[in-house]
Amino acid sequence: MIRRYLNPLLADLRIIKERDPAARGTLEILLCYPGFQALVLHRLSHRLWTLQVPLLPRLCSQVGRLFTGIEIHPGATIGHGVFIDHGMGVVIGETAEIGNRCLLYQGVTLGGTGKEHGKRHPTLAENVVVGAGAKVLGAITVGTNTRIGAGSVVLHDVGPDSTVVGVPGRVIHQSGVRIDPLAHSQLPDAEAKVIRNLMERIDTLESELSRLQTCLREVAAGRPIQEACGGRAQSLKDREILEFLGDRPIGDG
Repeated sequence: MIRRYLNPLLADLRIIKERDPAARGTLEILLCYPGFQALVLHRLSHRLWTLQVPLLPRLCSQVGRLFTGIEIHPGATIGHGVFIDHGMGVVIGETAEIGNRCLLYQGVTLGGTGKEHGKRHPTLAENVVVGAGAKVLGAITVGTNTRIGAGSVVLHDVGPDSTVVGVPGRVIHQSGVRIDPLAHSQLPDAEAKVIRNLMERIDTLESELSRLQTCLREVAAGRPIQEACGGRAQSLKDREILEFLGDRPIGDG
């Protein structure tokens, strides 16, 4: 019984030491890491919840919320080696499931989208990283090794090995590129890519318009045209814009 309770906590300690360069020792983690403290209280309240003890699990959850700023419903299922970094404002709903070695930053919400009973909160597979302020809503599944960018809002299932950014969240594929779980700066900037693409096309259109005006002046003056006045139109439906506008469902490859 004691080992069953201690093993997840030891895994939580190891993952903090592995992923956080600021962690300088076990005692510091025990006393100064609200994410770890919230998980300790949650594992106790979850055990009481599974034993169907009335009221006490929710009270334990509220004590954790009061002292850590992290709200975890006692019904939520959390795996081993989970790291809630800083954690202020994190909310995890009753039917949420979090796999082993997941990483959640401050302000993350794993919430529901309605008042229905049953499964209504997300399931995170193993090694999922959810960036600061991201919202994952509804009874959806986020696949293994997926990374969700800061501030994203995810409303649909996401396949494994994906990177999700934006509101609503869109999958940006990075085949064969391994990203450090803590390296938020390596997440792609979908908006910047689309804006750059559109600016290049505006520049092309302005050049084409200027050429057409020159051709018209030559024709009006009765002079022969030295070069072709027509240009090849560019399609707006390229990969970057399709991904940004969500032309395909979020889980498609």
